[in-house]
Amino acid sequence: MTNINFDMVQTLAVAAFVLYAGGKIKSHVKVLQKYFIPAPVIGGILASVIIMCLRHAEVLRFSFDTTLQSLFMTAFFTTVGFMASFKLLLQGGIGVVVMLFVSAILLVSQNALGCSLASLFGLDPKFGLMVGSVSLTGGHGTVGAFGATIESSGVKGALTAGFAAATFGLVAGCIIGGPVGRYLLLRHKIQTHDDKSENEIMEEEVVKEVVGPDIHEDPFSGHNFMKSAVCIAVAMGAGSVVAPVVKQYTSFFMDGGLILPGYIGPMLIAALMRNILDYLKKGIPMIAIDAIGSVSLSIFLSMAMMTMKLWELAELALPIITILFAQTLLVILFVVFVTYNFMRRKVIGTDYDSAVICTGHCGFGMGSTPTAMANMTSFCEVNGFSTRAFFIIPLIGSLFIDFINAMVISIYINIL
Repeated sequence: MTNINFDMVQTLAVAAFVLYAGGKIKSHVKVLQKYFIPAPVIGGILASVIIMCLRHAEVLRFSFDTTLQSLFMTAFFTTVGFMASFKLLLQGGIGVVVMLFVSAILLVSQNALGCSLASLFGLDPKFGLMVGSVSLTGGHGTVGAFGATIESSGVKGALTAGFAAATFGLVAGCIIGGPVGRYLLLRHKIQTHDDKSENEIMEEEVVKEVVGPDIHEDPFSGHNFMKSAVCIAVAMGAGSVVAPVVKQYTSFFMDGGLILPGYIGPMLIAALMRNILDYLKKGIPMIAIDAIGSVSLSIFLSMAMMTMKLWELAELALPIITILFAQTLLVILFVVFVTYNFMRRKVIGTDYDSAVICTGHCGFGMGSTPTAMANMTSFCEVNGFSTRAFFIIPLIGSLFIDFINAMVISIYINIL
């Protein structure tokens, strides 16, 4: 069998090509657009299937230098840290705070279920994390971040299983959102309403807070990109010492010390920088930071997906399928009985707002924020608009849930 080795730069070039190919395929396949399957996932899965087939046929074996993968991963999660504005969380009011609390409970529940079922199948409980909040609420980016850490602890096939679960979650999140919302309307005899004009005012206020005071400046100017790059680099550099320091000082209280993934430190430092700048009323180019984060995530995912070891999935197929269907049932029951009841009592709005929020929670609880927005848009086109749902869900799904999820997963890893 012929071996082909790609160095660091060549691996980056292959990842870029895989990303481009995934985008072109997605633009021509409507079902991929409907379920919001990311371009790097499409291209990466295709590449990994081709690599597996060539390996199985004993024709070619590829080896990639993924040194840059961790760099792009850290850069992406650093941009997530910059999204965690305490000021914005408070401005969202009690509804945002309660929804964040409810979402955190779901994270814990997903991991508890995943770990329990993994143990029943005789697997390492940490495997359950990969088919829990890591892949479902977290998505492909979080899988790539934690997969290597969990695999390094001896959990074979964790990364590949996580990517498979994340893709399943994107589709399942779209499928269950509408039926759950309809059930709540019928079960509680909820009256629908339409107040779209009010949302436009609230959306404008949210945008101003997210992107900062320089909203009318060119977000993609050279100055803004330079400022963004400096902020990200400083947070990454300062944050790189957090994990080793935490491990060293916590070793006095627990055997081996508290283990944090490498990107947690930069993400925490970024969140600290964002809130200090908010307090000082200093502008921060969030649109440019988000753009850098999107590029970093796409390249990181392309590298991670194309290097998946699909042949490791065969013996894990039954546990993965069983756990994922159990997770889907958990999300449905949680949203119907917990999310709805919490939000209808705590949100200053109507029961209809709570029902729409539930369709959104199905989306990012199983898949992603775009999935949540698609669920709510489709539901509201028939039943009427919900201002509060379209205000609360993007704030939680886009700005805060990844930050909380990373903390929850890290705690589980250390406990297990």
